[in-house]
Amino acid sequence: MGQSPPSKFYNRNGEGLFFIQGNKEFQDLYVMPEIYTSKCNKTAPENSVLITVRAPVGNVNLTLQEICIGRGVAAIFHKDNDFLKNRFCYYILRGLEDYIMSFGEGGTTYESITKKDLENIQIPLPPPDEQSRIAAVLSWFDDLIENKKQQNEILEKTAMALFKSWFVDFEPFRDVEFVYSEELGREVPWGWEAVTLKDLTKDIFSGRGKYAIDEKEGKYPLWGANGVIGQAEKYDVDGFAILTGRVGTLGKVFLVEGKFAVSDNVLAAIPKEEWVTFYLYILMKTQIDYESLNVGSTQPLITKTDLGNQLSLLPPDSILQRFHEMVEPLFRKIINNEKEIMVLKRARDALLPLLVFGKLRVEAIE
Repeated sequence: MGQSPPSKFYNRNGEGLFFIQGNKEFQDLYVMPEIYTSKCNKTAPENSVLITVRAPVGNVNLTLQEICIGRGVAAIFHKDNDFLKNRFCYYILRGLEDYIMSFGEGGTTYESITKKDLENIQIPLPPPDEQSRIAAVLSWFDDLIENKKQQNEILEKTAMALFKSWFVDFEPFRDVEFVYSEELGREVPWGWEAVTLKDLTKDIFSGRGKYAIDEKEGKYPLWGANGVIGQAEKYDVDGFAILTGRVGTLGKVFLVEGKFAVSDNVLAAIPKEEWVTFYLYILMKTQIDYESLNVGSTQPLITKTDLGNQLSLLPPDSILQRFHEMVEPLFRKIINNEKEIMVLKRARDALLPLLVFGKLRVEAIE
């Protein structure tokens, strides 16, 4: 079980170990901490399973390296710290997530589970060799998903580097005349305009959450502030949109294409022209201080009006079209990877309960 050090030891400058005390930094597979601590009482080894023991109870992730764990999580790892058997434990807990969540009803101040609760969870246990084979099959899906996510990070960073070179540092335009923009408070190439974000969009809106239905019956993805949260009977968007969280989680930005619905926790910005799409996406992801837009008192909140009124630099159409032509192949590959990731996740999620509960056996791996 984790034990939180005093907050005075927390830092963001890399001093000590990564620190986590809840599911805020949980990803699809690996936890990605953002905070360090120079003092640590309890650690989770590399490749161990993390499980949240305070609300929400039962979420699981894996560690990429040794990290410090706080009171909101516990670490579980095989006695030999065997990679595949740790993975098997992770998949077992994924399969039992709903069951484990029901343990939390006995908490007092917090919805929580104890070390004893965890130790007494009964699990299906195939022979050791089959544990490894089950973990190997499911890991194939997760590792392929992670590889595609890493590809997308590299592709997006390449597009962002070009954006910075052109529209922040103005490197290709050093030989043109520069003028001072009162609105932006800086010198910009002559002929470039200061506009608002709404000038770059057809519309900015949030959903109503009314389209969410059972995943088996749904037809269209329903996007929330952290990604797809379910299915929808109808769609709000047909084409490109840039999504950002408007309640609670601020500053997460997604580029999405297709037919989909958005929840009321999301703001969707529809590009004014197709060739503005990738410029607008990178602009919204790198150039807007979302925390400064927070008008909520008890909960972070941004409005479509405040987002739409954000000032932006607008280059001439010919330059935007050239930028679009250069980065479009990168984003097309990203979008294709995202579609493949969704297919892989569905296949993994369908196989996981069949394998870990013995309804489908893995007798050999060629």
